[in-house]
Amino acid sequence: MPRTFAYARVSTMEQNPENQIKEIQEAGFVIELHRIITETISGSMHISRRKGFALLLDKMEKGDILVVTKLDRLGRDAIDVSTTVAKLEKIGIKVHCLALGGVDLTSSAGKMTMGVINAVAQFERDLLIERTQAGLARAKSKGKTLGRPKILSELQTKQTIQQLQEGKTIAAIARNFNTSRQTIMRIRDTINH
Repeated sequence: MPRTFAYARVSTMEQNPENQIKEIQEAGFVIELHRIITETISGSMHISRRKGFALLLDKMEKGDILVVTKLDRLGRDAIDVSTTVAKLEKIGIKVHCLALGGVDLTSSAGKMTMGVINAVAQFERDLLIERTQAGLARAKSKGKTLGRPKILSELQTKQTIQQLQEGKTIAAIARNFNTSRQTIMRIRDTINH
């Protein structure tokens, strides 16, 4: 007989996962208390780095059912959610999402739903990339300097090159300019090419 688990996640301490548990119970799922995992952690945190979800994975086995109120309880990143659902399906665990009509995400209809969600997520990522590139091009056309600001001034860079050619050590030059050895090594690498 399959066991049913619930995963309820909230982002802040001010929020309460009890509403999610109540919603799952009102949907007709009877879940023993030790099979309810609640967690307070940001949805942007990759699911593999969540202690509560890891505990849940340790408890679950083939044939079990996981219930969540909404997909965003599993995570905000559609790819992370999709990967998690696929991983659970591979183990033999069904995933029910109440917000999607209680559909089992590992079923044919659930896979179609996840496919649509992933397509929309990819579309949003592509739009974000296009907007970012357009913004960078606009800034560049207005003469703005892009990228990280230089750590050393042009004069300091010339002095660094001169000191390197004189044979001073990277560590000594870095101390002299109060910077990291990596900064000096990057400058050294530009003169060696």
